[in-house]
Amino acid sequence: MKTFRSALLWAAGSVFFALTFVILSAGLFLLSRERVFRLARFLFSVQTKIMGIRLTVSGLAGLDRTRTYLIMGNHQSLFDLFVIPAAIPLTYVAVEAAYHFSIPLWGSLVTRWGCIPIYRNNLEKAKQSLEVARQRLREGTSIIILPEGHRTLTGEMGEFKKGPFHLACQAGADILPFAICGLFDYHPKGTFHLNPKPVHVAIGSAIPQAAIADMAPAQLRDYVRDIIANLAGVHS
Repeated sequence: MKTFRSALLWAAGSVFFALTFVILSAGLFLLSRERVFRLARFLFSVQTKIMGIRLTVSGLAGLDRTRTYLIMGNHQSLFDLFVIPAAIPLTYVAVEAAYHFSIPLWGSLVTRWGCIPIYRNNLEKAKQSLEVARQRLREGTSIIILPEGHRTLTGEMGEFKKGPFHLACQAGADILPFAICGLFDYHPKGTFHLNPKPVHVAIGSAIPQAAIADMAPAQLRDYVRDIIANLAGVHS
């Protein structure tokens, strides 16, 4: 029964994502990025419902939608790709693993969107990607990056990589932390089964650049990780 239900959810989700891909791809040629993002938020909200994710969000009241943020959070599942845009009402581009850009449909969509590939096994290319992200932030474009660098294998939050915090120290942008809770249980990495259930995204208070200006990257990494872990712990 569980396998049959999962197969139905995958099938329904795949069909709806194909429709979403066509709509958003056309939108990127016809509409502003802000309007496309509002459309994407709506479509990804529908996508999560179709696939059995009952999404709730906290912390929206404290969010200043006019500011530029470096957005950071934990990485629980493949479905973060849908849940995060559905939950966070900001227009942003992502720093993503370079292999994402070769995934059929998704790769062409994120390329057109302006997302930034990061090469995990090439230090020089990784530095170049972070420099592009720094420039985007200074131009007023919010950036999202998941500092674990990969999905959790256990449901526990992994260690954060230092690279994103070199970016945070240099870019001069406020950091917006968030935590996803429940999505690993919905779809653990490497499994076929989907487990319809509530998923919560907790958005924390923005961390002003002035408050972290004197921190070294390693210190800032640990500081932000503690904040995100606390957000996840409160709402788990």
